[in-house]
Amino acid sequence: MSALARCSVSAIRLCVPRVRMAAPLTQAAPLHTSPVRRDIDSAAKYIGAGASAAGVAGSGAGIGSIFGSMLIAYARNPSMKQQLFSFAILGFALSEAMGLFCLLVAFLILFAL
Repeated sequence: MSALARCSVSAIRLCVPRVRMAAPLTQAAPLHTSPVRRDIDSAAKYIGAGASAAGVAGSGAGIGSIFGSMLIAYARNPSMKQQLFSFAILGFALSEAMGLFCLLVAFLILFAL
């Protein structure tokens, strides 16, 4: 073997890193949030619940619009009273359901998160 080959082989042996055994894993300390972080989280909860509860006001406005329109239609054509009332009750139920869904989401944000 030539002198150049022996030098390159010895250089390779010197460059090989030794493998160290890793230290045993220790259990990490539990994550603690600061009081400021908890205040921000609770403020975000209240803002989100208030924004989702605003849909209840929309439900009230929708119900008023439905029955107002029913009265106007009944004044124009009294013979359609029964059909107009059934449509108004259907619109009332759908509008009230949307209001209740908004209220449900507000309570979920407040108490489930």
